[in-house]
Amino acid sequence: MTQDDEPNLMQLYLRHCAVGFVAAAVFVTMLLFYDIGGLGRLVAGSDIGWLAVFLLWFFHGTVFGGVQFAVSVMLDAQDDDDDDHHGGRMIPIRVTVRSRQR
Repeated sequence: MTQDDEPNLMQLYLRHCAVGFVAAAVFVTMLLFYDIGGLGRLVAGSDIGWLAVFLLWFFHGTVFGGVQFAVSVMLDAQDDDDDDHHGGRMIPIRVTVRSRQR
């Protein structure tokens, strides 16, 4: 792999982090809309609910972005398996082993 073939990791990371933050926004919106565990009512009834929503979005976005990037890197990996199955016949060999008794 030459240097021209290598992906620009910073662009790749930022792109996938953006996708993760969009996914987190959808996730937090659904979490609050469907009032899972009474979280929607709790946030709506609080005077600093906006901080809770921001922190939920930010931390979920960090996790989702990291997962997006990790999956992208793992799927982009090249197969370095150089095992050839054309190496000949496999012949079983009997090996005798003696154990020492105490």
